[in-house]
Amino acid sequence: MLVAPGNKLITTNPELLIYDNCELRIEVLGGIKITGLDRMKVTLKVQHQQKQLLPIRDTLDLYSRTHTEQLIQTISENYDANIRQTEITVSELTNELESYRIKRIEALQPKQEPLPELTTAQREAAISELKKPNLLQRTAQMIHQSGIVGEATSSLIAYLVYCTRKQPIPLHIMFLGASGSGKTYLQERISELIPQEDKIEITQITENALYYFKQHELQNKLILIEDLDGALSVFYPLRELQTKRRISKTVTLKDSKGNLKTITLTVEGPVCVSGCTTKEKIYEDNANRCILLYTDQSREQDKRINEYQANLAAGEVNREREQQYKELFRNIQRVLSPIQIINPYAKYIELPQQVFKPRRTMTLLLGFIEAVTFYHQYQREIKKDATGRLYITTTAEDIEAAFTLLKDVLFSKSDELTKATRNFFEQLKQLCQETGGDTFNAKAIRERLRINPGNMKRYLAELVRYGYIKANGNRYRKGSYEYSIVNITEYEALKSSVEQHLQSILEQVKNHTVNKASSSVVQ
Repeated sequence: MLVAPGNKLITTNPELLIYDNCELRIEVLGGIKITGLDRMKVTLKVQHQQKQLLPIRDTLDLYSRTHTEQLIQTISENYDANIRQTEITVSELTNELESYRIKRIEALQPKQEPLPELTTAQREAAISELKKPNLLQRTAQMIHQSGIVGEATSSLIAYLVYCTRKQPIPLHIMFLGASGSGKTYLQERISELIPQEDKIEITQITENALYYFKQHELQNKLILIEDLDGALSVFYPLRELQTKRRISKTVTLKDSKGNLKTITLTVEGPVCVSGCTTKEKIYEDNANRCILLYTDQSREQDKRINEYQANLAAGEVNREREQQYKELFRNIQRVLSPIQIINPYAKYIELPQQVFKPRRTMTLLLGFIEAVTFYHQYQREIKKDATGRLYITTTAEDIEAAFTLLKDVLFSKSDELTKATRNFFEQLKQLCQETGGDTFNAKAIRERLRINPGNMKRYLAELVRYGYIKANGNRYRKGSYEYSIVNITEYEALKSSVEQHLQSILEQVKNHTVNKASSSVVQ
């Protein structure tokens, strides 16, 4: 039995609170509401312990002077009780209910778990891993050993992006792909490498929810959105949080006297946002602020996943080892510290002319180069600027690694077709080359590639609209239009152009490094 201080308020049943002071027994029927601390509306049943009289029932607000005076008067008259003693009883009841309500509210608040502290051995192991050579290659291998099947490049990019949540200007990421292609699974598995205290997982969120976090509650957090459809109503504040790294909202409230006043709710960033969707074009404004990762939908990836699932079912997967790698990754995250990064080669970096929306893409590219440098912070010399602020510098190797990882992302940013349409078009080219035909019709292609008719129609319409294929004849010929590919080598030419541009930048960076080293030797 739960009894409040003084052994007077019995709270065993939240719907029937009992106050007993030996003379009066007061039952609070239906309990009390824990919302609205400016009122205490209750339904009371008052009985005298010694006198066999009818009970008094009343609904009132214990914070209302008029209501309490009427209650005291009624009890005193009906039970011939001392009015002063009755006042004390009602006052004690109110105090007990207040204490009970505060405890209920505190119990409902999420408990702030203490941040885990690394042992000396754990810290040394994490730092030792970060100091090893070929860090990115080792990290990619460990990500695979943590249980992520395939998606080697995408998983490493996502992991590095998640690291940037600790920096003043984080990056953001969006996983794209068809339904059932493993977008959410990939995001979930990579996020398992991030400490629990550093991430917030969201399935669905209402329009104003972001404004009601505590001012610094989201700061340097990784926000994981399972499906962007569930966050459609918060896209505007989410974009502002990504871009401006803070959001604010002015609302009107009534004070205790009923006067209206305005207050401003402010939530500080920065945050790293990660989300999944199948609708790249619909969420284009958000996609422009993100590095876009497309899931591997190849048959080889299907085979790898099926093999892993079979091994898992057969008990041949070492789950304990996977957990050990995940814990190591979390510890690595805990020893990474925010630090200023200076890229002395930034002036040599230019985007290929084919890239759409170059301003934001340039920001993403430079930010990802910084992410690579940030992850190598234990392998970089820490320097001080004129103000005494610590910083590390980007190396040519960091830029080369970033270019290698983001090559496909830059291809996608340079392509006016969506990734899904591009994948279909490349399959279409391959099929035409295998059959040796110059033309094709939709029905034959759909049967060979086994594509949903709705998707097929959308892909063909987009390709015709952008001039990649040409519709010949009329729709009554052979039951459908016949199509022909305008330029079968256009994508190879695009990729070659982008690769050459990136290679020329790397050569400039390396030449600058060599010249700088030579100058240092001469001096």
